[in-house]
Amino acid sequence: MANFKELINSEKPVLIDFYADWCGPCKVQGPILEQLKNKIGDSATIVKIDVDRNQQLAGALSVRSIPTLMIFQNGEKKWQKTGVASAHELETTLAGLNKATV
Repeated sequence: MANFKELINSEKPVLIDFYADWCGPCKVQGPILEQLKNKIGDSATIVKIDVDRNQQLAGALSVRSIPTLMIFQNGEKKWQKTGVASAHELETTLAGLNKATV
């Protein structure tokens, strides 16, 4: 949990994908995140967290279904969505957060 707090305390937005290996929609989200990472580079950090291996963290953040995507910045949750999100939606959301910190 301490590592998680360090991770989300970044000025750079941190996009977290809560997923499980057995989840069909999660398998769809994975390549979308790869595409997004290639497009945005280092302007945001993208992390995947397996809910089966991190049940305590998922519970603490009220992750009820997967995939659940969250964006944190400076230790605060700025955005959340359950279900598959498009690369365009994620890119637009992250761009808005990056502009807010400039």
